[in-house]
Amino acid sequence: MPFSVSAAPSRAAPRALAIWLLVVAAMVFAIVVVGGITRLTESGLSIVEWDPILGTVPPLTHAQWQAAFDGYKAIPQYHAFNQGMTLDGFRHIFFWEYLHRLLARMIGTVLGLVLLVFWWRRRIPAGYGWRVLLILALGGLQGVIGWWMVASGLQFRTEVSHIRLAVHLSAAMLIYAVLIWTALDLLALDRRGTDARARLRPWPALALLMLAGQIVLGAFTAGLRAGYAFASWPLMGERLFPDGGWLDGKGLVANLVSNPIVVQFVHRWWAWAVAVAAVLLALAARRAGERRAPVVLVALVALQILLGILTLLSGVRIEVAVAHQAVAALLLGAMVWTAHGLGRSRAVR
Repeated sequence: MPFSVSAAPSRAAPRALAIWLLVVAAMVFAIVVVGGITRLTESGLSIVEWDPILGTVPPLTHAQWQAAFDGYKAIPQYHAFNQGMTLDGFRHIFFWEYLHRLLARMIGTVLGLVLLVFWWRRRIPAGYGWRVLLILALGGLQGVIGWWMVASGLQFRTEVSHIRLAVHLSAAMLIYAVLIWTALDLLALDRRGTDARARLRPWPALALLMLAGQIVLGAFTAGLRAGYAFASWPLMGERLFPDGGWLDGKGLVANLVSNPIVVQFVHRWWAWAVAVAAVLLALAARRAGERRAPVVLVALVALQILLGILTLLSGVRIEVAVAHQAVAALLLGAMVWTAHGLGRSRAVR
């Protein structure tokens, strides 16, 4: 029973598969939000073991909780920041990391079961088998990346590597984008009855890459706690760029990647380049006949810029910062939707 061409056209169920993929995309959105809370509450290192199967069950007895707490006490973060933490305090940070990992397991389980059922019942449309296998493989890789990230903070650091954090978030956003794009292709197939998959055109691809760069900068900002450097806007303190902000002893790449002041500065102003690209993309989609996606895209761009400014001015209040990360994911979804509409319009013509 070949996977990639298993479904005859009469038995394929593109709409049902699309709906399930959008459900998984919603779950990925949820885990991105919970991941933001986990980072902001410094909860990510509260579970010091990676056990994909047995780790599904949290500590149930006092002895199990104490053993988990003792494991946390053995890492540098506890000694640097949390000496004197009570068991109840540990339970609070444990909750967010546990929920984050539980959601990851649920995403993998739901995606795997859905694809297995659709394959077994020959409901996957011809030509889509390779793509759903790619999504499944990306999900498995993301689990490995997640532990790779956590492991960076267990021995010598007091937090996870901000670079690994950026890789982890980028992989999640990639999965989210591929899920949405594939679902939109399947919905178009269901409406038209013929396969007219959208093509990612150069200009939408550039806009998506620009947004991806901003998401990476956002991860750097979170991982370096760069958002706390200056709680003012548009100036950083009393200047556009503060005196001494650029470290002369470091190279260009080191400043752009690991200097919190430079990272915050670039994250602030690259946002406007992304905003211009998104608006131009929306205008192009509007001219091509798209109606809803461009409006949603422009509205989310405006909201995201407002939330970015409020995040700074609030001193990175957790509610505002989490909303900022959540809207970043929604903005990516809207940009994928808009880019797909442009690619679909060209494919139909």
